[in-house]
Amino acid sequence: MSDKAQRTVRIKWIRSGIGFDHHQKRIVRSLGLGKLNQEVERPDTPQIRGLVAKVPHLVKIVEASKQAAWTLVPEYTIYPPAAAPAERVETAPESPAVETEKPEAPISAPSADAGAVREPPLPSAEAAGDTATEKSGIERHAEIAGSAQEESKPEE
Repeated sequence: MSDKAQRTVRIKWIRSGIGFDHHQKRIVRSLGLGKLNQEVERPDTPQIRGLVAKVPHLVKIVEASKQAAWTLVPEYTIYPPAAAPAERVETAPESPAVETEKPEAPISAPSADAGAVREPPLPSAEAAGDTATEKSGIERHAEIAGSAQEESKPEE
């Protein structure tokens, strides 16, 4: 392909067509401009240059930008947290003759979820005294609401 066929021109819509002839508004639309301050890239032909020359007060030819703005934003990747390898705790072998001291609890390696918040376990149906069937969410809600109302009543 020739060098002339590859050349393009960037056109920017800089001024509203309000108050101008409807022919000028149609020229702006024919260039592919739909919104104010929009830029379009068109082939650099005498026809396109002629349309721009008819409405120089509404559009202007701008330099082609080197890169799109969104390509300048750095990309990054989120990796899952790496689990630290567990350190081995070496203990001295116990001799059966030295049983006079109280043995210490063994030191366990920190688990991967050591920083996680743990919720208290939910009361089971057996602890509540209802072993035959589990209560539905509505029944549990009514039970909790009833106990809250009893606590809020002043004692006589």
